[in-house]
Amino acid sequence: MSDALLNALADALAGLVTAVETSDEDTLDPDTAGRWLEGTAHALSGLDRTDRSTLDGLLRATALRRPPGPARDELLKVTAVLRLTEDADQDAHLAHLAVVDAVAERAVRYADTVRDADPATPVPTCPGWTLADLTRHLGTVHGWAAHLVTLRPATRVRAGDLALDPPADPSSYAGWFSVHAEGFTTAARAADPAAPVWSPGADPSVRHYPRHVLAETVVHLADAEIALTGTAAPLDPGTAAGALDHFLTTAPHVPWIAEPLAHLDRDGAVLRLVARDSGVVWTLVLGGGGFTWTRGSGGVEPTASVTADAGELLLLLHRRYPADDHRFTLTGDRDLLDDWLAVAAL
Repeated sequence: MSDALLNALADALAGLVTAVETSDEDTLDPDTAGRWLEGTAHALSGLDRTDRSTLDGLLRATALRRPPGPARDELLKVTAVLRLTEDADQDAHLAHLAVVDAVAERAVRYADTVRDADPATPVPTCPGWTLADLTRHLGTVHGWAAHLVTLRPATRVRAGDLALDPPADPSSYAGWFSVHAEGFTTAARAADPAAPVWSPGADPSVRHYPRHVLAETVVHLADAEIALTGTAAPLDPGTAAGALDHFLTTAPHVPWIAEPLAHLDRDGAVLRLVARDSGVVWTLVLGGGGFTWTRGSGGVEPTASVTADAGELLLLLHRRYPADDHRFTLTGDRDLLDDWLAVAAL
């Protein structure tokens, strides 16, 4: 069945359910409406989990194609009306979809930022790269992730092995990027977040990829903004905190981080990150050939501490801002922070 037909059927079902759900008793007898909705939900309950998740994603995509407003809000309720997921699964799926929505919003912002800019503009936070290089890289990340959540291979797939076909003219990269970004969000919305797939991090499931792509998009949007204006726009604290969690979760699985960390010789040292805009605290304890981390103080005193907004901390860990920038308040052993930054950057 083609994607166009699936989307058309999802649009039709969403419209029909919304019309029944919101009709008054002069238009449709409430008992008849209730029986129809119960019958439809029962029929769909016979689908397996993957198919229910796919339908859930298609219905949500239908809603998000509408402009913000009451009509979109009603369409977003359809999956709950049809009981496509259990309560626990529903919470996890909604969290997954919220990350996908955040990816879509940041991707639009990235494309808008670079579309009319000179693609030869240097990107100082990525030495040797231009905006064209940055956009080609980020479009490749989105296209690679779309391939993975769609086909769900059990073994590693390298982006270089895929025919993602960037255009010959760098001035067309923004449009090419948008196509791959939309492809990724469409695929991620339709996929079961718990479905197994190879991943480069700790979580070999589909839900890894929206988090990974969001972190990449947030950081590279900041790169583009710094290249064009000299500074990055403030990041949403929740989004930045989620990206920082993803960074810390993924870092031990990245060889060029894990190997030098194993030889850092700072066992027992504690690095604390404090987000002043949200109050979130991360505590990193080095040792055992790597590090462990928790949200919160962990009941230990820090060897070194850094305080800034969550987005600034994220960009510090990705070495987009230097530690001596005015944004950061540093206490304790500055050498520990410098040692960490020297080896731990994705």
